[in-house]
Amino acid sequence: MKLSNYFLPTLKETPADAEMESHKLMLKAGLIRKVTAGVYDYLPLGFKVLKKIEEVVREEMNNAGAQEIKLPIIQPAKLWKESGRWDDFGPEMFKLADRKEREFALGPTHEEIITDLVRNELNSYKDLPLVLFQINDKYRDEIRPRHGVMRSREFLMKDAYSFHSTQESLDKTYERMYDAYARVFDRLGLDWVAVEAPTGLMGGSYSQEFMALADEGGEEIVVCDDCDYSSNIEIARYEVSSEYSENSPAELKEVETPGMETVEEVANHLGIPSQKVVKTFIYRTDDGLVAALVGGDDDIEEMKLINHLGTKKAEMVSSQADIKAITGANFGSIGPIGLKDDIPVYADLDLKSLTNFTVGANKNGFHLTNVNWDRDIEDVKFINLRKVREGDRCPECGSELDFHKCIEVGQIFQLGTKYSDSLDGEYQDRDGNLNPYIMGCYGIGISRLIPAVIQQKYDSKGINWTGAVSPFSAALIVLGSEGEESFRLGEALYKELKELDYEVLVDDREVSPGFKFNDADLIGAPIKIIIGPRGLESGVLEVESRSGDKEELNLENKDVKQIAEKLGERISALG
Repeated sequence: MKLSNYFLPTLKETPADAEMESHKLMLKAGLIRKVTAGVYDYLPLGFKVLKKIEEVVREEMNNAGAQEIKLPIIQPAKLWKESGRWDDFGPEMFKLADRKEREFALGPTHEEIITDLVRNELNSYKDLPLVLFQINDKYRDEIRPRHGVMRSREFLMKDAYSFHSTQESLDKTYERMYDAYARVFDRLGLDWVAVEAPTGLMGGSYSQEFMALADEGGEEIVVCDDCDYSSNIEIARYEVSSEYSENSPAELKEVETPGMETVEEVANHLGIPSQKVVKTFIYRTDDGLVAALVGGDDDIEEMKLINHLGTKKAEMVSSQADIKAITGANFGSIGPIGLKDDIPVYADLDLKSLTNFTVGANKNGFHLTNVNWDRDIEDVKFINLRKVREGDRCPECGSELDFHKCIEVGQIFQLGTKYSDSLDGEYQDRDGNLNPYIMGCYGIGISRLIPAVIQQKYDSKGINWTGAVSPFSAALIVLGSEGEESFRLGEALYKELKELDYEVLVDDREVSPGFKFNDADLIGAPIKIIIGPRGLESGVLEVESRSGDKEELNLENKDVKQIAEKLGERISALG
């Protein structure tokens, strides 16, 4: 491709609304342009990279035995209502109606559509297992689109779905998909880790996320370097503490804490460690109110509560009027003892060994001290509830956990029978009995992989592509003026390199050498081949790798084909 004819509008200045380096570079290097919040045009260079990533993913899906299909983006509301997710998905779903007022959605995901397809076409155990995949656009009305295509309203995704008659069959396919994902991310040159993850709105019994490590990533994970444990921070487990354990329960007392609403104020007033002041939160769930307890220095992780309860949502009661109606007190004085309506109590595992601790008395300006489990709070359920924090230790081996920022690039799920149950997706077994399909789901964010690769590999010059993603094998930079020998040789070499199947971008523009060099580095050319009048006078071409290594190619042999073959060897070696 000749740059004089290529639509590549690079920018010198960093766009004001871009924060992450990947977003800045995708705009500066002419990969994308913003249409509106969360919606982007892909320009030729960006689209070329997108297609390269897409092909890597497609190859590995084919190798893993998945069959490619294409499902509709417009999905009828009746299927989502049948599965029970029409209301559950919330405002992120784009909803619309046709001229006959029938309701539809722009597909944020395709579990309903694929289950509907399979239930109408597949009815025998002989047809199982089956794995289908697509590479298609998805639409979600993000409340805060940010970081360019990292979190956008329209995005390209690979989603695969598997159908099975046994859990053992699902386990095998799940493992095969995990291995395929590992190959994809390795081929793209990513530094990645797979972690335990919440199943969220997709549902199911087990899930893992694939995370690309990145200092500016929007997700956080914990990893143990001494064993295989790793997890999304939302569900991360930790070694349970017993730091404040005491043997003798003291007498329960009600004490005045006038005007004290914070843990720090109460702890200082009573002369106790803040961790011995237990905080109480009240949540509304699909099944009613629950109380959730964590230590005074800790924060609650709502996803852990949601996962444990198996509820679709858990919303903290945040209105002072509502909390007073429920507990009889304002926020600073609420506690788990004497709650109305038999509200169930869930406490963080770290609190289980705690004795003689303090809670709100459900009476404004008062707390209860010397509280103890069993004696004072009956039927409490201890669960992993608090947010994991720096210094926490691995629940498997006891080593200190490491925290990492990252970018989620894929997620796989064991869905079980969640969708086949709700959508009546059944097959007939050997004995003629009907059974629901056991399902798996496997997603990769194709468009998100572009900023993920950039974010890990960029340098002070610009983008630094890995081999499988690089849109061009090399930049052929021609210096001088049109009609000079350098331009004639550049044209000839370009044709020969194309014949050898190298994708070369020829910078034949009439701009300064510095401008050409800077653009080549900005867009991430792995190799620069420089042809200029001075070099030709000396009988050499200059070849420079992205890392800055330089060498000269002697032009004593004027045969263009041989020169192109030698350049091809350099491209293969350096790229």
